[in-house]
Amino acid sequence: MAQESLNQLLADLHAERLRTWDPAQLKINVDQRRSLVEAADRAGFPQVGDSVAGFNLEEVDGTALTLDTLVADGPAVLIYFRYAGCPACNIALPYYQRNLAPALKALGATLTAVSPQVPERLVDIKRRHDFDFNVATDRDNALGRRFGILFMADAASQAAARANGSFIGDVTGTGTWELPMPAVVVIDQDHTVRFVDVSPDWLVRAEAEPVIAAVKAALAVPAR
Repeated sequence: MAQESLNQLLADLHAERLRTWDPAQLKINVDQRRSLVEAADRAGFPQVGDSVAGFNLEEVDGTALTLDTLVADGPAVLIYFRYAGCPACNIALPYYQRNLAPALKALGATLTAVSPQVPERLVDIKRRHDFDFNVATDRDNALGRRFGILFMADAASQAAARANGSFIGDVTGTGTWELPMPAVVVIDQDHTVRFVDVSPDWLVRAEAEPVIAAVKAALAVPAR
């Protein structure tokens, strides 16, 4: 059976929008994603080999997560996503539940999905999909800022949202337009980055296979 592709699922989402969205609304979305790709400071993203200083995250079920606790038994895999109601995130995270989480559990690695959204609102996505991995708040985008993966909606996107009575800072509970670009970061037990994939275009995200390969490499597990 062919391996499920996250990027095909996201392409299907975009195709549905092509069929159903108002052309002006679609243009704002496409232009925003294109501009983020063009403006991305990739040198400012985490790089393989970087050392990661300690950090704190808040699991939506109330557990305090630190880098040391996340790597206690194996590598930590952080999956940054936008917020609980993000349509693409509600495709990506269930994909990772199906295709990534079981392999990481078998390898002793810890999977944590991370968003700046406040825990009392972020918990919805974990409950809705019954995730068996951590879902955690990066309070005030502290770690996302260190990783250089934050962006703010452009003027057209902000104006369209306000015209619809929406402000992303109200949705997330952060009070700001800042959101993280989707990203996957693998950190080994020495606090060293072993894999990075940052996606300025939120409809393009890391597939499961290279993440699993990076964790195996960090553990020196032979490839099969």
